Amino acid sequence: MKNIQNLNIKEITRLPSPDSYIKEIPSSDTQISLVKNSRNTIEEIINGNDDRLLLLVGPCSIHDPKAGIEYAKKLKELSEKVKENIYIVMRVYFEKPRTTIGWKGLINDPDLNGTFNIPKGIKLGRQILSEVTEIGLPTATEFLDPFTPQYIGDFISWAAIGARTTESQTHRQMASGLSMPIGFKNGTGGSVQLAIDAMVACNGEHAFLGIDNEGKTSVVITEGNVANHVILRGGATGTNYDEESVNTAQALLEKNGLEPNIVVDCSHGNSNKDHNRQPVVFEDVISQKVNGNSKIIGIMLESNINPGGQTLEEDLSKLQYGVSITDKCVGWEKTEEIILKANKTLGK
Repeated sequence: MKNIQNLNIKEITRLPSPDSYIKEIPSSDTQISLVKNSRNTIEEIINGNDDRLLLLVGPCSIHDPKAGIEYAKKLKELSEKVKENIYIVMRVYFEKPRTTIGWKGLINDPDLNGTFNIPKGIKLGRQILSEVTEIGLPTATEFLDPFTPQYIGDFISWAAIGARTTESQTHRQMASGLSMPIGFKNGTGGSVQLAIDAMVACNGEHAFLGIDNEGKTSVVITEGNVANHVILRGGATGTNYDEESVNTAQALLEKNGLEPNIVVDCSHGNSNKDHNRQPVVFEDVISQKVNGNSKIIGIMLESNINPGGQTLEEDLSKLQYGVSITDKCVGWEKTEEIILKANKTLGK
């Protein structure tokens, strides 16, 4: 009998289990405490019991571990200066959703050359997360592949479901079982209702196919994850960080029986993908919060050591150090400047 399955599959390689990676790069007691405490802090901010601003800041994606760790050290120093008013969590993003094709992140292609050494990518991801948490910073990431949380989730304090996957049933179900607070971005078209529907789904119980810590295919039954919120990131309909857009989104949340908590993403549609616009968005949102909108609980900022972005070259030696190869980022000097300014403003 002729084979009628896997006709377009080039290769299938077995992946080591989550447990094998966790044993190789384990969490220390100090790191476990950091992750647990930071998750609790973020939940308290979501619940309104901690009035600090949640700031999710860091590179659009990590492609150079050395630069990523250098950035983390800078951010840790800054976080200590602003901790009374701003709670900083570092973006440590390894998975990049693509509208068509392109580099999909460090886990998918750690060598940046299309060899897709995913086992190496997972190990490298865990190593970077271990180093960042060892520095003392809580971490944030976007979960794209539904198996990824089993491999790196123990190091993560906050996670996002992106604009392209917020409408996905698979990701809503996955989010309902995650152990950390979750932000749902509005859709690429600009729809906030998509993110609200995702929140409602995330609050509920689900059953779906996944893997256990031994890597075996399993039926996963969740309890629901109520520590969630909307992320406004703009879209095809335009920006949505302004006061009117924020108020409209909050009214829609209340109409759906949800707390009107909002995190604003300064990048993507809200900056029209111009990194020089991110500080403008940032300062506008800070003003809204200072002027009384306490339900603006957080801001996302794409930031790197050096500003702008660059195209991934075949000759990796030509890559500029500390410059994003995905979305353009604000440089460190501007990042530090606007965060210190916001800290003063929030502290008045």
